[in-house]
Amino acid sequence: MTIRRIENGPRMSQAVVHNQTVYLAGQVAGGASVAEQTRTILGQIDALLAAAGSDKTKILTATIYLTDIATFGEMNQEWEKWVVPGETPARATVEAGLAAPEYKVEIAVIAAI
Repeated sequence: MTIRRIENGPRMSQAVVHNQTVYLAGQVAGGASVAEQTRTILGQIDALLAAAGSDKTKILTATIYLTDIATFGEMNQEWEKWVVPGETPARATVEAGLAAPEYKVEIAVIAAI
């Protein structure tokens, strides 16, 4: 059994690869708006998936946390520009408090390799 950790830190790894599956930690980013944070987070997800040998077309599931569900449409505009038509994952979006007040969006994904 091989487990590979990507961007391993003292508290957590940004991604963990096991059995041809990559598990990403929830990604957050600074920025003034939900749209800006979402764009940055999606770029981070692209980079982590690439480091694991995967890409967004192989995402199996995504969980999106919003501090204000009223921003669902704003986040979705960026999401829909990013996902590949016909390759969209299963997804859940919930309203939740995040780790710091400046974060408005957090996205966690699991993908195949």
